[in-house]
Amino acid sequence: MIVPEKMQSKANEAADLVKRIITVNPGVYRDIDGLEIETVPAYNILKPFHTKNAEWVGYILRVDGKRIYIAGDTDATKEAKTVKCDIALVPIGGTYTMDAKKAAELVNTLRPSVAIPVHYGSIVGKPGDGEVFADNV
Repeated sequence: MIVPEKMQSKANEAADLVKRIITVNPGVYRDIDGLEIETVPAYNILKPFHTKNAEWVGYILRVDGKRIYIAGDTDATKEAKTVKCDIALVPIGGTYTMDAKKAAELVNTLRPSVAIPVHYGSIVGKPGDGEVFADNV
């Protein structure tokens, strides 16, 4: 299990379910048993839910020559706008993250081959947000 450093104590609750727990900070590169990852700061710009000083992260995985960006709970931050990726999973729920239109703007900046909207339709956001996202990409 790979988690932000500040989540170690919470992750330890699942220690018996995983082989090991590895902690990371924003802005690092790690090779973990052949899986290359980079971390990108994930935070809200104007919302109080995910502050920058919490040091949450999104991940860029390198798999089969592709860069897969899993943005996590974030807004379209300056760091997110500089990610180089082939596939982007971006949150569009709007409450704790950017909304569908802001996420589409981010994807239009990143220009990945594939964009997948996540974090919407049940706890936050509406099922139709996926269509709003698609219409704006």
